[in-house]
Amino acid sequence: MFHENNPFISWSYLQDNRGVFLSQLATQAELSAIAIGIGIAIALPLAVGVRKRRSARAALLGVSELFYTIPSLALFAIVQPIIGYFSLAAAEVALVSYTMLVLVRNVLAGLDGVPPELREAARATGYRPFGSLVRIELPLALPAIFAGLRVASVTAIGLVTVTTFIGMNVLGQSIQMGFQTGFYTQITVPLILSVLLAGLADLAFVLLEKLTVRWRGPARVAG
Repeated sequence: MFHENNPFISWSYLQDNRGVFLSQLATQAELSAIAIGIGIAIALPLAVGVRKRRSARAALLGVSELFYTIPSLALFAIVQPIIGYFSLAAAEVALVSYTMLVLVRNVLAGLDGVPPELREAARATGYRPFGSLVRIELPLALPAIFAGLRVASVTAIGLVTVTTFIGMNVLGQSIQMGFQTGFYTQITVPLILSVLLAGLADLAFVLLEKLTVRWRGPARVAG
């Protein structure tokens, strides 16, 4: 039960427990980064592999949508008996599953957006399919891919909070304790830190996109 005269942020408590909050924030950032890294490493080749195969494409999107619709706590409960209770692997399998739909869709959307005449011009000038993919199609798909990474990172950071229920030392632990004790600071501070982390991740991908596009320059077909 929440107390009267209970400030949303107790600065003295924050000062005394900043190490706890920073440790939970670091774990939250680490778990999110791992999930995004593994997610794009899986989603990119899968999307490339199925983009021209209608049945395989539909199957991949269908499976991704299925995992995305499963409530997070239920998914953690499903994967733990298979992978291990209260384990990092169980947390990451669930988190990666939630990133797949967004990442696969955006990779496919980016590749689908490449003008057919550019592919034909690439073939006419001697590009093999892999060369065309790497030199022409993927560079043009980068804006859509980065858009997917931005959405997936925010999603992962939010979902990592729930991994407190399988033993991860994340900001969700403080939030859970705050609800149990009725102490606002244990709820407010982790929420603020989680929002800031999501904002920083989004900004990082925006800057990385600008740097990557500028470094690569505009995609063009050359002989």
